[in-house]
Amino acid sequence: MSILGTRVLRREDSALLTGGGGYVDNLHPDGVVHVTYVTATVAHARIASIDTSEALAAPGVLGVFLADDLLPFGLEWQPAPNPAFNKAMRRPYLARDEVRFVGEPVVAIVTEHPYQGEDAADLVIVDYETLPPVVDPEASAADDGVLAYPGSETNLVLALRTKGDPADFSGCEVVVSTRLVNQRLAAAPIEGRTALCNWVDGPGSRLVQWASCQGSHPVRDALAKAYGLEADQVRVVTADVGGSFGAKQGTYAEEMVLGALSALVGRPVRWTETRSANMVGLGHGRAQVQHVTIGGSRDGEVTHYHLDVIQDSGAYPSMGAVLPAMTRTMLTGVYDIPQASFTSKSVATNTTPVVSYRGAGRPEATAAIERAIDMFAAEVGLDPAYVRRRNLLPPFDEPIRTVVGTPYDSGDYHKALDLALESAGYAELRADQQRRRAAGDKVAVGIGLCVYVEITAYGGGGEYGSVDLRPDGTLWVRTGSSPFGQGHYTSWAMLVSERTGVPMDRIEVFHGDTDVVPEGGNTSGSRSLQIAGAAVNDASLRLVEHARARAADLLEASFDDIVFDEGRFHVAGVPSRSVSWEILAEGVDDEPLGALSEFKATQATFPFGAHVCVVEVDLETGKVRIVRHIAVDDAGVILNPLLVEGQVHGGLAQGAAQALQEEFRYDADGNPLTANFLDYYVISAADVPSFERVAMETPTPINPLGAKGIGESGTIGATPAVQNAVVDALAHLGVRHVDMPCTPERVWQAIQEARD
Repeated sequence: MSILGTRVLRREDSALLTGGGGYVDNLHPDGVVHVTYVTATVAHARIASIDTSEALAAPGVLGVFLADDLLPFGLEWQPAPNPAFNKAMRRPYLARDEVRFVGEPVVAIVTEHPYQGEDAADLVIVDYETLPPVVDPEASAADDGVLAYPGSETNLVLALRTKGDPADFSGCEVVVSTRLVNQRLAAAPIEGRTALCNWVDGPGSRLVQWASCQGSHPVRDALAKAYGLEADQVRVVTADVGGSFGAKQGTYAEEMVLGALSALVGRPVRWTETRSANMVGLGHGRAQVQHVTIGGSRDGEVTHYHLDVIQDSGAYPSMGAVLPAMTRTMLTGVYDIPQASFTSKSVATNTTPVVSYRGAGRPEATAAIERAIDMFAAEVGLDPAYVRRRNLLPPFDEPIRTVVGTPYDSGDYHKALDLALESAGYAELRADQQRRRAAGDKVAVGIGLCVYVEITAYGGGGEYGSVDLRPDGTLWVRTGSSPFGQGHYTSWAMLVSERTGVPMDRIEVFHGDTDVVPEGGNTSGSRSLQIAGAAVNDASLRLVEHARARAADLLEASFDDIVFDEGRFHVAGVPSRSVSWEILAEGVDDEPLGALSEFKATQATFPFGAHVCVVEVDLETGKVRIVRHIAVDDAGVILNPLLVEGQVHGGLAQGAAQALQEEFRYDADGNPLTANFLDYYVISAADVPSFERVAMETPTPINPLGAKGIGESGTIGATPAVQNAVVDALAHLGVRHVDMPCTPERVWQAIQEARD
């Protein structure tokens, strides 16, 4: 019986739940000391002077270091994240001359104990000469706006567009335009940024760093490049990671300089940020302002679509500046729109840099098109489900290209929508909505829809995967992917057990040490199963073939006559004479038996689905409550439904959080207003909606597992479904749009404005 497709409990949870997790802050090497950063308290200023004399004399202080102290190690300017970015917008490791956002590291203090660093930081005096900040991205994009980099002529980081002429709406019977906001979000993982580094002897010795990140090998390569070292002179270890959501992809300046600090004080050093530091230092997500125009005919056909994006990149351009490229890739979503065009400007502001956050540009594309479809349906007076169905791309099981050239692999969007509507009882929901409106109910019901498609494992490529037989008959699996909640230990063990017949409890999965796993990439873009999992699957099949050859020698038979059956090898027709993995293991000390994957994905895959959200809105207070959420998320062939449900539920939580409550805000001077959990309404267990998952599997031809990514789908589908539901609940009052987050205050205000 196949184990694939069954509900297998996660193997990794026991250690995590009983305090056995291998988190960086749990490590206590001899002599370790602690790093505290003095960070900028103003959004934009010149540094006139820094007085560290009192801090140097404070108890437990081993050293206080400025930007110039890093120069002997080659740490002046960080490498440009993208060669296409504005060349003037370079970032130092510690602030030099200017600070550009509240939370930027300025001074590093090394102390014997963490609390001594906090005390010493209060003694550092930084004299700032304030400069005008630019906080609003639309103001930043204006030609006459305040400059985040006074020496530059512009705040523009990067501009993108689609090929050809923009969509021409002159022939449309109906045209709807609006401004949408995908607000700035904090990733807020349970574990903040933390790292530990031992480079006591400095240049010429080996730099060893433990990191909380999404991939140890990219961090190793970044450290080697920064310090001018060969890759084998750097070891990075990443064990357990308490969440990331994209924000820990790569490494931050505070982590990069730990090698230099370790060398300067001659001790291993550790840095673990506070929650408040995490809220302003860890990269933010989304931060996209959209101007959308949609047009078509009064019978519900959509023929034209244009999206213009202003992307807030924050103070120093990073991954956030290229998010519009993914928004452009997924521009038209699931719809067959003949004319579609896109323009974007990524701009600098004096705020925390924007990075990847669950979905990274794809949720923004879906949010735009799904709100546009709802607004178009309202304008022509047709049901939003009807308008969606009318404009969906037809089913396909071989790759097709959209109007902007994106190569979708497989999809049946009609089926996903029909399943969601049927499961929700859509007709009954609409009838109940009308009854409650007619009765003047003070609690309005809203039904929100979303049909989406997204891109996962963009760029294709491969990942390291190997399987080795050990002398005790167990299997050792090495993977280049680094899990931070996805369940890789369980998934990879399932694949190996399925191919080899070895029980899962005799399979060990190992990751995250660059000395043990020779290569690897970031775990990002929902690429793990379809690339890293496919690599482990490929290595397992290769191991079985190598084992057949070894068994043929032991059985004195031809390789072609050896049959592999339920974990044993025997001559065809003679099952009584067989060789087990344990027998093969007896010779591995002299002649190792293992296999390395050669799997490479040729292109990305495109998961899709449909969500229906039902909300109740108190018309007197504006409070929104999610009553039901139905999710059809098709990620191709499912390996473990239990893991999928966990990913979808987490995604729904973050999608609902963006739609209803989370927003990172600044005042006009660039001061953070939501820098802790008292002010930033992060979603909690009490807020997480229950959901009804409807299974649907459309295999992809791109990889042998037929699998697509599932890590971000829930977020992408949930956000517009929830927002559309809130607006739908208020539609009979004349409300046409409510920006996210749809907080009680914002909803109440929309109701009052409609009544006035």
